[in-house]
Amino acid sequence: MRTKPVPLLAAADRRPSGPTVKSWEIGPATYQGQQVKPKVVQDCGWGRLIFAHTFPGAEEVASTLLKERPGQRDIAFYLRDPHVLLSIHPHKLFLDPSHTFRLWLTEYPSDPNRTPGFKITTIQSEADILSLNRIYTARGMVTVDPDFLKKHRRSRKILYLLAKDQATHEVIGVIMGVNHRLTFNDPEKGSSIWSLAVDPQTSHPGVGEALVRQVAKRMKARGCSYLDLSVLHDNHEAIALYQKLGFDRIPVFAVKLRNTINERLFSGPSPDQRLNPYATIIVNEARRRGIDVDVLDAEAGYFRLTFGGRAITCRESLSEFTTAIAMSRCADKTLTRRLLKDAGLSVPAQVVAQGGKSNRDFLRRCKSIVVKPATGEQGKGVSVDVHTVKAMESAIAHAGKFGDQVILEQYVKGEDLRIVLINYEVVAAAIRRPARITGTGRHTIAELIERQSQRRARMTGGESRIPMDSETKRCVKESGYQLTDWLPKGKSLTIRKTANLHTGGTIHDVTEKIHPGLISAAIVGAKALAIPVVGFDFIVPTISKSDYVIIEANERPGLANHEPQPTAERFIDLLFPQTKTPTHSM
Repeated sequence: MRTKPVPLLAAADRRPSGPTVKSWEIGPATYQGQQVKPKVVQDCGWGRLIFAHTFPGAEEVASTLLKERPGQRDIAFYLRDPHVLLSIHPHKLFLDPSHTFRLWLTEYPSDPNRTPGFKITTIQSEADILSLNRIYTARGMVTVDPDFLKKHRRSRKILYLLAKDQATHEVIGVIMGVNHRLTFNDPEKGSSIWSLAVDPQTSHPGVGEALVRQVAKRMKARGCSYLDLSVLHDNHEAIALYQKLGFDRIPVFAVKLRNTINERLFSGPSPDQRLNPYATIIVNEARRRGIDVDVLDAEAGYFRLTFGGRAITCRESLSEFTTAIAMSRCADKTLTRRLLKDAGLSVPAQVVAQGGKSNRDFLRRCKSIVVKPATGEQGKGVSVDVHTVKAMESAIAHAGKFGDQVILEQYVKGEDLRIVLINYEVVAAAIRRPARITGTGRHTIAELIERQSQRRARMTGGESRIPMDSETKRCVKESGYQLTDWLPKGKSLTIRKTANLHTGGTIHDVTEKIHPGLISAAIVGAKALAIPVVGFDFIVPTISKSDYVIIEANERPGLANHEPQPTAERFIDLLFPQTKTPTHSM
């Protein structure tokens, strides 16, 4: 016998101050005489949103979840008794470890502030679709079927919004909203937010907040009374934002299917959870192929891969396949330059820092130079675009802290291009840009740097931070500012000259766009160093031409920085070619 329907919110709780909630019971198709569409499943492009409270029973919700399509992620939401649903298939389903928050729209004011430097818009082109999926890939989220977006981009039931940089027109954020009233004639006129993601490379603050506010504004205009969202319990930054915007926690739960996409949510912490992103991406690909992984030193990124009686020890992308000779050629920057020059490749002028007159003469000839330790990595001790004797002397002293020998190198203006080769083939190329901040009109430059550094650290697993060192202070001063100055709203400021990821730089994939001459030069360079895995740092006037200089070679390039390129797949192909499948063939 059908039970009397219980509304999602009790009447006494329908006010902005009331965070308590009663969920509907699973079963009713009517509410206070209003017909409610039964068994509602809304396709969202990345998976299906299953409105569990519109189903006649838990068994049908479970069977619907079990029909999840490969490569997608379904979510059963608004469950009154999730434990009952889990009891039906305890080994196939799990309770999502997320909190649900609700924002009442009836008294929610429209945001009076304009977003500085970016705008919110709907999907306009196929390029927009590629860009939003690039962001989802970079954040480890399920991508959206492009054909679905083309078909539904003007839908009134679901709403995809993009944040676009006003100067470059690049997509820097994406969000999806669902209108429950139009989806299943929801008598409570609800709505919800899903798949919020911000480009980890953007320097604009407040992108996620602006997207949430815009969805709230639009759902309110369409007659919705509240806006719900689900967020992982340990995403403290996002929770703080939602609470700031007026969202309150409510006791609503979600159940998902156990699959490889959701594995980290139900399998618990892995024994190698301390591995950095560069080792993790390789380890995950190895395990996916059935290769045994033994973590030797998680903190340093050492692990051993074993398959078919063959064992190979790696430190991130550095493996036993790279000889000590090849590694030493990359470690010594003067030797690297000499070998590349002998191979007919273009390299900048370079000298070892000596006495005062010798250094000044080199600076006078080049007009502007790069000062860096002869050995080292991750941009430590590097100063770029040094053009005064005083700055040069300070930079030499700074570089000396990271190595016994310091190099002075001709500064070549242009874009910083990283090209990664595996097995002497180019697998990824990306433009690297120095750390930048964007003014809010309310924060000092020092505060903006700290906030941007925290964002970069969160988005890269702690690998990217902006050091508040003499180089950062020099760049800010040369731009005409002091760290204590307030940066005008919307004003963008480059705060480092180096584009290294570890010092706050960002990386932007251009693999399909680089000139064939750059690809040829990279292959010649890898063969000259006799190194099977390498990342070359090029300076180019533009990626569409063959002009370049090579300034450095990295024997342990970070493979996690090049989404969506299959860097980890190609690395495992090199180590264990017998595990290659047609999907991973060159």
